[in-house]
Amino acid sequence: MKMKEPRLKRSDTKKVSGFTKRFQRDWQLHLLISIPLIYLIIFHYVPIYGAQIAFRDYRARRGIWGSEWVGLKWFKQFLGDFRFGEILTNTVVLSIYNTLLCFVLAVMLALLLNSLRSEKIKKFTQTITYIPHFISVVVLVSMFQQIFNPINGLYGTLHRLFGGTGYPEDFRGLAGAFRHIYVLTTLWQQLGWQTIIYTSALSSVDPGQHEAAIIDGATRWQRLRYIDWPGLVPTACTMLILNFGNIMSVGFEKVYLLQGVLNRETSEVISTYVYKVGMGSGADFSYGAAIGLFNSVVNCALLIFVNWLTKKLSADEMGLF
Repeated sequence: MKMKEPRLKRSDTKKVSGFTKRFQRDWQLHLLISIPLIYLIIFHYVPIYGAQIAFRDYRARRGIWGSEWVGLKWFKQFLGDFRFGEILTNTVVLSIYNTLLCFVLAVMLALLLNSLRSEKIKKFTQTITYIPHFISVVVLVSMFQQIFNPINGLYGTLHRLFGGTGYPEDFRGLAGAFRHIYVLTTLWQQLGWQTIIYTSALSSVDPGQHEAAIIDGATRWQRLRYIDWPGLVPTACTMLILNFGNIMSVGFEKVYLLQGVLNRETSEVISTYVYKVGMGSGADFSYGAAIGLFNSVVNCALLIFVNWLTKKLSADEMGLF
């Protein structure tokens, strides 16, 4: 007895034929979007397969499947490490300090630029603040090390020029100065670039609202508070969510380049610790993968929490004005 093949309903047939027609009509767009999609799958989803080494005692000769399954051994080892509290604290404090200060100052700079009446001064200021973004991190750190060298740098030269005796204190290696150095150099490099999206959001505010407010006698501060700020809040909330989603992922390059023996107490973060554990002399890939996976899970949890929090808070409840 022959089995009857299932027939498609008319609605399903219309959907299939409709999709086929759209695909044939817009095949160039589908081809264009397939390139980043393939990149995303190869470099972001396929590597997830290798995340299982965080639960195995990985040995390169045995391969991933041949390595012994150890469960949560490496996670327990990291949580029980005597440096766990110090590394986690350094990561969270440095990231929150950097994120909040850059976010607040970028919003303030965007509001100030939007308030400038002279277009020449506005464009000049924007250009000056954007340029440092195109300097690589390695060059930036090298510039910092050279300028603030107490012996032959600008810092030491000015110290002796204004009557100082000997060489000034080399604060580059101080543990207490590391976080301030990291955040201030990030501000100099990224502040102007981060204002671009906020300036774009402010440009979409209807100028007629400002004209009506001026006629009603509103001051510049009142217009900034009741017109510019509400128009900026949605974009600011979205950027804050995205920034807090990476709260545990402090930039590796700059931290590693600024790190030294004297400031390791405050400069050792999860990203540098993973590099030293996984790629150092011990090359413990499983332990390094477990720490990285732990970091990703915490990032995901923080992203969900901040997203929920921003939905609960209105612009008035944020208390920024």
